[in-house]
Amino acid sequence: MTNIRHALSVTRDADFAAWYQDVISEAEMAEESGVRGCMVIRPWGYGIWERIQKLMDERIKAAGVENCYFPLFIPLSYFSKEAEHVEGFAKEMAVVTHHRLIADGKGGLVPDPEAKLEEPLIVRPTSETVIGAAMARWIQSWRDLPLLTNQWANVVRWEMRTRMFLRTSEFLWQEGHTAHADREDAMVETLRALEMYRSFSEECLAMPVMAGEKPENERFPGAVATYSIEAMMQDGKALQAGTSHYLGTSFADAAGIRYQDREGQQALCHTTSWGVSTRMIGGVIMVHGDDDGLRVPPAIAPHQIVILPMLRDDDGDAALLAYCEELRKALAAQSALGEPLRVMLDKRPGKATQKRWAWVKKGVPLILEIGGRDAAGEQVSVIRRDRLWREDGKVNFSAEARDSFVARAAAEVADIQHSLHVEATARRDANIHRGVGTLAELTEFFAEEKRYPGWVELNWSRPTGDALETVVQQLKALKLTIRNTPMDSAPAEGNCVFTDAPAVERIFVARAY
Repeated sequence: MTNIRHALSVTRDADFAAWYQDVISEAEMAEESGVRGCMVIRPWGYGIWERIQKLMDERIKAAGVENCYFPLFIPLSYFSKEAEHVEGFAKEMAVVTHHRLIADGKGGLVPDPEAKLEEPLIVRPTSETVIGAAMARWIQSWRDLPLLTNQWANVVRWEMRTRMFLRTSEFLWQEGHTAHADREDAMVETLRALEMYRSFSEECLAMPVMAGEKPENERFPGAVATYSIEAMMQDGKALQAGTSHYLGTSFADAAGIRYQDREGQQALCHTTSWGVSTRMIGGVIMVHGDDDGLRVPPAIAPHQIVILPMLRDDDGDAALLAYCEELRKALAAQSALGEPLRVMLDKRPGKATQKRWAWVKKGVPLILEIGGRDAAGEQVSVIRRDRLWREDGKVNFSAEARDSFVARAAAEVADIQHSLHVEATARRDANIHRGVGTLAELTEFFAEEKRYPGWVELNWSRPTGDALETVVQQLKALKLTIRNTPMDSAPAEGNCVFTDAPAVERIFVARAY
């Protein structure tokens, strides 16, 4: 395409990191808050999170999991019971030590020495410990199992290097926590949650992912096994978009989560935890965005269709608005992707072109521009966000009869959802590289000046201990990490790239966020 003047000031090819920040700003997704690492999520960004929350919550509840809520503050002693867990989060914990401030005599405020807490409180980085204490109270017998809980909440992890939606000191998420009578039942739940995240990402976010098990060094602190979904961003890097953990009995032992089995004996519960966060929004931006802004998959778009009347501040505006309102009602009566279409009539004053580009940058799937002639001729002018430009470099308007568009609007919305997924899947699959057989070849591959190196799939012998640590350091030198062992990967053949021992599985290696 020739001579296209894109809506953003920076392109993905020129500076992907700057482009990402530009999308968030221009699409009015979020902004800085004045507190390092914390963001204000603006209505469009929060509307996307509300859609994610709604659709995910339906899936969570369909599995028999019940929502609840636990305190933001967790006593330090709760963490002290689980040494490996607390060590994993220790550097990220925010600590409350006082409950009152006093004047310092210089016009400022300082903690009151007389108001020091008897026990410091941790601002929750995750809730295994406090929920474990509750489970210990709630579970007495095998009849109480499985116990399936979830909470939607905010958590705080004091990140040193932050990036909106991807890595912030405070973020929003859901965290599922369950207790089971045995390992088998707990593993079923762990993998159920993983599959829930995989299908949600594919079907609702139109974001293709690889589901699989993380290596030993990437496990959640204290977990026996950690599983993840990994998505490829447009710069070839990986994003861990969700995790599910089998925790074994260590958390149950620390918290005293025991039950009386059918034979009357006391036994430890097997527990799990699983979660996704606002990080998913960062993934949506980097998977679907283009040089004109965001492209929101219709399933999670707060508005799937926006109607823009071309108001002229004259006597014709009333008739035009009436036509647009009739159009809105007709469209809202249709259903797509299992729900009524979400249609917004933008009545705000302002030039139609300015409003059009504002919605283009926000990524609304369908934009309808309606002028006086359109109303008189009972027509609509349609812009499909995923097909914004024509080959000649002009905006791809499609003019058609109103009734014709209303009849096919639901199918159009569903097709956009499908099209975004197909596009992202094709890009990911084209950038997964196989055939790298040695560490030297891996080094050479990622040393090349490639803009989008993508992922490499390698043979893996699953080393542990010192052997694994040696591999981790080798990868660190290349700025790489092991993402996961895909659940549906082909059988391993030959020897491990790192240890030269017989391979037992295949892994993805990539640079990552």
